[in-house]
Amino acid sequence: MIALTKRNLLIFFRDKSAVFFSFLAVFIIIGLYALFLGDVWVESFAELQGVRYLMDSWIMAGVLAVTSLTTTMGAFSSMVDDKSNKLIKDINSAPVSRSAVTGGYVLSAYIIGVIMSLASLVLAEIYIVAYGGTLMDFMTLLKVIGLIFFSCLANIPLLLFAVSLFSSSNAFAAASTIIGTLIGFLTGIYLPVGNLPEGVQTIVKIFPPSHSAALFRQVMTRDAASISFKGAPQETIDEFNEFLGVTFRFGEHTVTTLESVIVLLATAVVFYLLSLAVMKRKKR
Repeated sequence: MIALTKRNLLIFFRDKSAVFFSFLAVFIIIGLYALFLGDVWVESFAELQGVRYLMDSWIMAGVLAVTSLTTTMGAFSSMVDDKSNKLIKDINSAPVSRSAVTGGYVLSAYIIGVIMSLASLVLAEIYIVAYGGTLMDFMTLLKVIGLIFFSCLANIPLLLFAVSLFSSSNAFAAASTIIGTLIGFLTGIYLPVGNLPEGVQTIVKIFPPSHSAALFRQVMTRDAASISFKGAPQETIDEFNEFLGVTFRFGEHTVTTLESVIVLLATAVVFYLLSLAVMKRKKR
């Protein structure tokens, strides 16, 4: 399993185009925000002190959530390529169990997702500081890094299930492009959740990666929010958080941090079982 993991890592990082396209959704989001959306949202909340720092922290939290999904998905391209090129038959003929082979793909995808997400964290901090924000303190940094490890891990079963359905590299590439384009809407980045129609809001709130984005936002916007909302009533803060997708509300119930974690873990378990079912059926 370790040898296959190393082989997949080398294949991914040697292919500069694969690395670039894994980051494509991130580049699109940052580009749109830097050129258009940033000024729009800053002007919309111009009455808030330190609003640029707050909104930059909000968008970069979303970027990290997206990166943990798209880069991990891109890392699974080696699995699809091996199936498409029939190399998987050679790999399966080796004296290694199929679970170890799958484990090699999963472990390499996880490592790639974490590395690329950590790289995005560095870029996010540079962007925030460049526009007048401050570096996150040590405890906040540890929490964000912990969320990166957790989010990549939670995304693995969902992506493994998606990848198990593809045998063509072209089909997988097309699906990756579509997902990379839609992910900004599905996690409430291009438009805040509060600006979406109610039906779309519900879709965003039940979309598991959106809970990952909410967790990142809760951690990364805390310092900026303490400046922007100093002395403000809690009701105002709650409304702002709900509008921007920092927290989710269903009726009168606000989803807690623990509940978002449970959603991600439950989704991981369900899609892991679905992946096993699909792979067992294909073996037959």
